[in-house]
Amino acid sequence: MPRAKGGAKTRRRRKKILRQAKGYFGGRRKLYRTAAETVLRAGAFAYRGRKQKKRLARGLWIIRINAACRQAGLSYSRFMAALKKAGILLDRKVLAEIAVRDPQGFAKLAETVKAQSR
Repeated sequence: MPRAKGGAKTRRRRKKILRQAKGYFGGRRKLYRTAAETVLRAGAFAYRGRKQKKRLARGLWIIRINAACRQAGLSYSRFMAALKKAGILLDRKVLAEIAVRDPQGFAKLAETVKAQSR
């Protein structure tokens, strides 16, 4: 019985990797082994980057909320604690949007929080 080498499957698998390596420089695009290493590494960076993107977004929201709080004469931590105590269930993303797009609305929110903390 002849040895089965799986030519079509192997070719398909390799073409898939080379398609994913499209746009890479030099041998990273053309040579299977190099392309496979690079695609694997790129996938790891992409996975890590998706997590970092969320982390950075949250950090930015906190910075924006803190800046708006300081203008209202509050610290970020006291503001967030008082919001929670007042039962205002807005997440940081929404609070940051209010702080940037509607400063008067955020000032009203800060006044509500100040009244709550007294």
